[in-house]
Amino acid sequence: MTDSIKQLLQDEAAAILNIPVNDNYEKAVDLIVEQVHTKGGKLVTSGMGKAGQIAMNIATTFCSTGIPAVFLHPSEAQHGDLGILQRNDLLLLISNSGKTREIVELTHLAHKLNPGLKFIVITGNADSPLAKEADICLHTGNPREVCPLGMTPTTSTTTMTVMGDILVVETMRKTGFTIHEYSLRHHGGYLGERSRELSK
Repeated sequence: MTDSIKQLLQDEAAAILNIPVNDNYEKAVDLIVEQVHTKGGKLVTSGMGKAGQIAMNIATTFCSTGIPAVFLHPSEAQHGDLGILQRNDLLLLISNSGKTREIVELTHLAHKLNPGLKFIVITGNADSPLAKEADICLHTGNPREVCPLGMTPTTSTTTMTVMGDILVVETMRKTGFTIHEYSLRHHGGYLGERSRELSK
């Protein structure tokens, strides 16, 4: 099993290193800064299943680093939660296939509510409907899943998580987010205590 685990780690690491890097990342960060940091909107993330869990994690990480963000469940959006969308908001959608029905429907409903709403998509399919409709598409590189069946979201979700981290970190740099600002958002636990010490 040790050899198998080492191979899994190598495969996951290789997938991360093979994520296509281009100027779409800079465009995405600039759009987040413009819509949220400058214009006062918020980042609304969404995804179904495992992708949805990653979208939720990205939202909470953005919140803790100065970018107001919220997760919108695509199914609940069809039952009233779409009302969370306001002027200057920005959608960040995650779908490995780029054609998840609930996410595609969400974009149509969102644009019906606000025709000018922009969205970024993280996907493994650069030729998908979501990728073609998005203002900015970030491609995972469509790595092979390390799952023995080649089905379970494993490597794909790893790359999505890393790509979310890239957006968060580069946005922090762009906005000049400080340790003092960080401490104001963390009042409990180790991070709260440590950030207050560092901000003195």
